[in-house]
Amino acid sequence: MTALLTSAAVGNPDLLPLLGRTPLARITTPLPHPHPGFWAKLECLGAGGMKARSAVAMLRGARARGELRPGATVVESTSGTLGIGLAFAGQALGHPVVLIGDQELEPSMRQLLHAHGARLELVDRPARHGGWQAARLARLRAVLGQLPDAYWPDQYNNPDNAAGYLAMAQEIGAELDHLDVLVCSVGTGGHSAGLAEPLRRRWPALRVIGVDSVGSTIFGQPARPRLMRGLGSSIHPRNVAHQAFDEIHWVGPAEAVDACRRLARGAFVSGGWSTGAVALVAAWAARVRPGAAVATVFPDGPHRYLGTVYDDGFCRRHGLEPDRAAPRPIEIPHPAAVEVTGWARCRTGRTAPAHPASCSARADRTERTERTERAGRPGRTTDRPEGER
Repeated sequence: MTALLTSAAVGNPDLLPLLGRTPLARITTPLPHPHPGFWAKLECLGAGGMKARSAVAMLRGARARGELRPGATVVESTSGTLGIGLAFAGQALGHPVVLIGDQELEPSMRQLLHAHGARLELVDRPARHGGWQAARLARLRAVLGQLPDAYWPDQYNNPDNAAGYLAMAQEIGAELDHLDVLVCSVGTGGHSAGLAEPLRRRWPALRVIGVDSVGSTIFGQPARPRLMRGLGSSIHPRNVAHQAFDEIHWVGPAEAVDACRRLARGAFVSGGWSTGAVALVAAWAARVRPGAAVATVFPDGPHRYLGTVYDDGFCRRHGLEPDRAAPRPIEIPHPAAVEVTGWARCRTGRTAPAHPASCSARADRTERTERTERAGRPGRTTDRPEGER
């Protein structure tokens, strides 16, 4: 392992006003079928993308609690999207950023992270149990051992992640007179948890639809290798507010690609896997609920996906044929009823799956350990439960 040296960073608080306040666009492009239209928050047009909101909130929260010292290094595992957000937050608040990625991190994303001043550590092979996530976390713990004052945000289990989206909820509330359905992609659980509660206070009858990836275990499906990045998980993040969801949809990579390309051709809006997945489901929700106001969030832009979602060769190699999207999801009675391989829907979204006992026990032990450590050693948080991205 390469020894890590971090230099002091000088904050640039003038960046913070660039955060958020992204436009809400009306999408009427058929995806693949005609629909009345839905609203999409275009987070690609905000500095650092959607995850910059949570990154700034997590670092500010840690600083306020004394867990992150001025100028201390921030270390996190990422599949890319949070990395950009942390690079933004590190520049704005004055913290060097070290990111743990893996070999599936796109070359363009590696270059972009380096360009924004982040240091990148890549693991070279997945762990036998837990895949790339577990391998990245093992490297992360080793890096934390080299940097004793470093801070690990752990976005999957950090409540400040969800708190970072309160401003987005306020922006949506200020722009819409009414909202009937909110469609959220689910990975860390941050933006769905951060939006659902304040928007339901404003509109109590609001229906919340969670969108997960095929092969993700968040809602009780078996964990499988996933082609899509930035959506789903093979762990059970504590930030996922299971009780907030009225139903869950799982979307496969072919369906997400099809929706992304239709958006690019018909609405001049482009994004990645999560954007395609939520667009597909939001269009369906608008179609099956005529007259309903439907909104979703497009988390980022197309830049990191030019070699995947928008590359014909990549799509052919992985069997992602465009123009083959299903007209509607298959229905399953509960998440464990059948392993889904494409777009599917379950109407029992408010029941959390049983987590492995070791995860919940480790979480309880970690919370007690962190309270003890914070009392004597602010800034060091090296024993949290598994999380990634």
